[in-house]
Amino acid sequence: MGWTYLVVSINGAAYTLNAYKPSRRRALFGWSFFASWITIELAPLHLIWQVVATFFFAKRGALRTTPGKVGLGLTIASWVGLAATIRQSYAARSEIREAMRDLADHQRREASHEVRLERHVTFGRAGGRNLRMDIMAPVDDPAPGVRRPCLVQVHGGGWVLGYKERQGQLLQKEMARSGWVCCNVDYRLSPMATFPDHLVDVKRAIAWIREHADELGIDPGFIAITGGSAGGHLCSLAALVQDPELQPGFESADTSVAASVPFYGVFDFINRTGAWPEGTIEEFLAPMVMKVDPADDPDLWALASPIDQVSADAPPFMVIHGDRDVLAPVEDARLFVERLREVSSEPVYYLELRGAQHAFETFASIRANAVIQSVAHFLDAVHHAYEAAGGVEPSADEVVEEVRAELGDIATSELN
Repeated sequence: MGWTYLVVSINGAAYTLNAYKPSRRRALFGWSFFASWITIELAPLHLIWQVVATFFFAKRGALRTTPGKVGLGLTIASWVGLAATIRQSYAARSEIREAMRDLADHQRREASHEVRLERHVTFGRAGGRNLRMDIMAPVDDPAPGVRRPCLVQVHGGGWVLGYKERQGQLLQKEMARSGWVCCNVDYRLSPMATFPDHLVDVKRAIAWIREHADELGIDPGFIAITGGSAGGHLCSLAALVQDPELQPGFESADTSVAASVPFYGVFDFINRTGAWPEGTIEEFLAPMVMKVDPADDPDLWALASPIDQVSADAPPFMVIHGDRDVLAPVEDARLFVERLREVSSEPVYYLELRGAQHAFETFASIRANAVIQSVAHFLDAVHHAYEAAGGVEPSADEVVEEVRAELGDIATSELN
């Protein structure tokens, strides 16, 4: 039993250690990401099973053997690491709560609406298939003369997979319960699709939503967008790039958005920071997504890089990233925010989460719930600034004022 407990202890300690320093080596990359993700976000459960396992083996005499004692030492070290991870998650919640201590009660809509979900609404057709969205909205109709704000959700999956039904659910439920209409959109996937097909489909969804604003009960002047991973990449590009050539068949449609919230997005397709895993461009992006090498079509690769598309016309941004992200390096997010802040006339908020991995808000964890609340306050603040400006685009100062009212005066230090 002592040797068995040692093996179990080594396994648990390996997961904990990997949570602190995920490997980017090709042979371990897949396991490393998944193991660190579930360990970080489910650290309390990992701690519980390790405690239960220790009691189980202790009752069977494993701790009286030399291997068992070594295993206990490893397990205690793992407990310390997990406890620190849990504390870090709670610290993120406390930091965000501190940033929201001066909330203006009249601004945040009470999340009290019952919610309905309409699945698989067709908004277009491309590549021989129907493009669909799920619409989550309050059950009750808006008051006479009132139009609801809209949030578009773009799923991730590395541009080659992913399902609208499985991502962005926490934020959509929060916003729908607060009176928003949320549209979780589909798009064509590679390798059948070639960039910019993905972006075209997202813009097609925005155009359809705006065209059907009366039917949806939304304000066509206020459509925000969010997404994670590849969805964070696409929601950033949708906010930054307004080009009729990316709207074949709907060139005259307005596909602009009022705000963008990319979660752990991809912001640079040419790896200028050198932080990507080896072979990402040569073995994945070029043959699967872009279908051309960077040297052969640098303009297309620049179009695919949000960092190259920043401009003074960008809407308000709230960029959210974990500092242990191995799939979308945090270095790229930092550089994107820096470049965007240099040129944008609107505020750019950046929330870097210590100890967070990619896809951290897939399920309701300590950290995810806190971040969702902060994003909800940000979106409500931008919308309130829009309403206060009379239903026109508010100035940057008006947006900053409303965000501070929602998140507290220290928002600019917490969202640095």
